[in-house]
Amino acid sequence: MGSWTMRLAVAALLLGLTMVATGDEGDKDPCVYEALTDNDAVLCKGLKVFYPELGNLGCMVVPECNNYRQKITYWTEPIVKFPGALDGATYILVMVDPDAPSRSSPKARFWRHWLVTDIKGADVKKGKIQGQELSPYQPPSPPAQSGFHRYQFFVYLQEGKTISLLPKENKTRGSWNMDRFLSRFHLGEPEASTQFVTQNYQDMLHHQAPGGSSEPKDKPEPR
Repeated sequence: MGSWTMRLAVAALLLGLTMVATGDEGDKDPCVYEALTDNDAVLCKGLKVFYPELGNLGCMVVPECNNYRQKITYWTEPIVKFPGALDGATYILVMVDPDAPSRSSPKARFWRHWLVTDIKGADVKKGKIQGQELSPYQPPSPPAQSGFHRYQFFVYLQEGKTISLLPKENKTRGSWNMDRFLSRFHLGEPEASTQFVTQNYQDMLHHQAPGGSSEPKDKPEPR
């Protein structure tokens, strides 16, 4: 009797271990959170960009799982935090895609996704982007079969200047001469910046690696 009871106990234990092992394997997170290459990570300096479900996407590749690459195309504007902002200062936020229509042939660089001026330092420090919205937020929408796109965020010190877009700049968001815009208002180096990378949600990850050798090595950091 005692031997039979012991056998049942051992069998139950083995069954339990098998179920736990199987359950653990099935519960593995299918998401791969990949950091940017060193070449692209140079741009990541002091700025945080938070999207729903994903958290801070700064210096990251948007994961292919959970339809994130589709969701990010219709999510509203992210929370942008600049912890190093000065309370008494005023800032400008710029979001652009330098890889329009593709990174290998960026004929429409820069595509202006978001432009906000007159942001108080105390606000952007907390992630509140409140100011004059010259270009409302436009979600990332990389075309199919165009490879990976970088979405870059820059914060500039405004220093009391009145910032505006020219009529021709307001007609289209593509082929925006960002360097000329920065020069026109004597804006220096960005106080903070970051970027993330994504591709069209219908494209497979193996089509092209983000920052891969088939893409140009130069980084279009505004002067």
